[in-house]
Amino acid sequence: MKIVCCTYRDWAKEIYSFLEKTFEEHSFIMISKEEYSEKIIYDENPDLILWYGWSWIIPHNILKKYYSIMLHPSPLPKYRGGSPIQNQIIKGETTSAVTLFKMDGGIDTGDIIYQEVLSLEGDLKDIFKRISYIGIDLSVKMLNNFPNLILTPQDNSKSTYFKRRTPEQSEITLEELRGSTSKDLYNKIRALQDPYPNAFINCKDGTKLYLTKSHL
Repeated sequence: MKIVCCTYRDWAKEIYSFLEKTFEEHSFIMISKEEYSEKIIYDENPDLILWYGWSWIIPHNILKKYYSIMLHPSPLPKYRGGSPIQNQIIKGETTSAVTLFKMDGGIDTGDIIYQEVLSLEGDLKDIFKRISYIGIDLSVKMLNNFPNLILTPQDNSKSTYFKRRTPEQSEITLEELRGSTSKDLYNKIRALQDPYPNAFINCKDGTKLYLTKSHL
């Protein structure tokens, strides 16, 4: 089976690397953000496309022609859309999920293949490691059963959507300092650790103080 793997996230690359070493009977083609084009997809003509950690709209013609699977770090149908990890942590969530689903052209609306609980405790690097470990387990299970996968439709009545966060939203304002709890500020700072736009405070001399680590 020929499998195209598209991503630009380090945690997704770790999953792909494990799969490539484990499933030697399959052919894996890695495509980065810089390399991606519709032509490459058509030229490779894969049996399966994995879009783990991909942040751009994928044309419907691609999704109709090729079986496409996305990994989304949220308990879908909750927290559809952009910046799911950051939005969940900032909202005070402590438990999430890693979800594999078959893409259907909507924003994280496709039928669920597998879903496993994910802890949101600790620094962002620790959460990314958990996503990789769980993503590997679910992906191995998926490939062992492909194409005979059991698909579960999402309950749209329980869905929530969030937009991708902007760098400007990383600011911690005076109003936030006055009105937030220490836990609120701790969550915002750790949710915005690298590789995301770090939390910052605008100083009176026009400079920015970046906050990359915090303790309660």
